Amino acid sequence: MDNDYFSIDAILAENQKIQCTFKVDVPEVGHLGGGNDRDIKAPAKLPIPMWLAYIILLSEWADLTIPAPFGPRVRNALKADPRSVRLSALVGAGGLWYGFGKMIMDILDDEQANIMSDVLTKAFRGRLTEVIDQAQHFAALGVAGSAVDAAQSFREGLDGTERELFALAQESSKRTKRWYENHDRTRQGTRR
Repeated sequence: MDNDYFSIDAILAENQKIQCTFKVDVPEVGHLGGGNDRDIKAPAKLPIPMWLAYIILLSEWADLTIPAPFGPRVRNALKADPRSVRLSALVGAGGLWYGFGKMIMDILDDEQANIMSDVLTKAFRGRLTEVIDQAQHFAALGVAGSAVDAAQSFREGLDGTERELFALAQESSKRTKRWYENHDRTRQGTRR
């Protein structure tokens, strides 16, 4: 995912909200909490869009609470079996779990950022083989049974980045098959 100003993926990831605990009173911005209060009073906890949280956190007006999609429950599930976690359901719009995680990682201190990086990397590595395998064998999964249900459930839970890789691997597999078929015809035609 690009952090480009015009990137739709970046815009969707930055629109995710994170929980912030305010350390100071902030006047005239009570509307951010969705209530009727004029000011935000410490220690208020409010969900703030990522694009606004950067400023609030860097100004040291608030502290970040690690979002639930990266909390201990999800981490433990990923450690047990990364393929069993429906990443798309964790972050909503567009299912950009990796992109949102990267943005969270960018605002954390080094130790926490390294832990987040490790979670993202291990999840990606743990799921990549299954993404590519299903993309290459998608047409062969047409038989009935629980394997199909599990495969379909996994595909439905793919993050936006994984869906892009799935589509690329599927297209690559189709092109490779066409090349082999054309190559075999050419080779058989020259033998005659």
